Amino acid sequence: MDYSKSGNPKGARSTLRGPDHAQKGAPKAVKPPRETPEQLLARMKAAAAKKDDKA
Repeated sequence: MDYSKSGNPKGARSTLRGPDHAQKGAPKAVKPPRETPEQLLARMKAAAAKKDDKA
């Protein structure tokens, strides 16, 4: 009996994945600009004033 032919077939090891897989030169993701501390403080003060007006 030929035991080398028994069992599941082995998968392909070095096959190419196709043209759309991990293309080089893709545009990098751009993060939105961060808030400066002055802008953050102004936003927090506005939210606090709005909360005081509501109550």
